[in-house]
Amino acid sequence: MAHANGSDVNDNTLHHLRVALIYTVLSVVVFGLIYPFVMTGLALVLFPHQANGSMVYINGKPVASAIIGQLWTKPQYFHGRPSAAGSGYDPTATGATNLAPTSKKLIDATRQTIAAVRKENPDAKGPIPMDLVTSSGSGIDPDISPEAALYQAPRVAHARGMTVDQVNAIIAKHVQPRTLGILGEPRVNVLELNLALDDH
Repeated sequence: MAHANGSDVNDNTLHHLRVALIYTVLSVVVFGLIYPFVMTGLALVLFPHQANGSMVYINGKPVASAIIGQLWTKPQYFHGRPSAAGSGYDPTATGATNLAPTSKKLIDATRQTIAAVRKENPDAKGPIPMDLVTSSGSGIDPDISPEAALYQAPRVAHARGMTVDQVNAIIAKHVQPRTLGILGEPRVNVLELNLALDDH
């Protein structure tokens, strides 16, 4: 009788192992292969621009992604937020500084950034917008606030031989409202704004 019970236990164990193996294989196939392919296919059909990385093209050639911030340094261009992603704006190493507000390293770095922003924008008026001296959580934020763009307008206008009013008008055309009217804040995509300036 004890031998029979042992066989039952072995049969039950094998049954459970078979069920577990079947569910594992099904899960891998359905959720690891079929589902990603279906979602990717739907995205390519319904949202081809976003599914392909929101690339921006000039003369048929991709120049950058509209959803990844870039390092702009020339005075004739608007500059984005500081980046803590890798060595800067690295989409493979996104992340914030993870430093506490009381961190001496963060405070010193922010002071240096404030000094640099003031130096490169000598004709700007008012306080520096916070997003020009602090990095985002991702470190690759492609947008700045309208206030941050307006703060830089005098420098950009001077470097391009334009009036501040002309530059401000271009900024106004590129302000994106809150998503669905309630999510986030109004913003300006730095890449799109700079390309619009080059087309002006």
